[in-house]
Amino acid sequence: MKLFCKIMMIIAGASALFNVFKLDFNQPFNGDSQIAVISIIAALCVVVLMCIMLTSLKIKEKSKA
Repeated sequence: MKLFCKIMMIIAGASALFNVFKLDFNQPFNGDSQIAVISIIAALCVVVLMCIMLTSLKIKEKSKA
């Protein structure tokens, strides 16, 4: 499960980085830039959720011991 979370974090980070390059900073909420902004926000949400998942797994391991 830890490996899955780390792989998902890497994929989400790569997706966010890719969409940063597609972003038009002059008009970020028009056309393809709007899709890029939404994709960046979604990728960052995945990273946060995977961090929460890893933290909960660490807590679960400590509570079993």
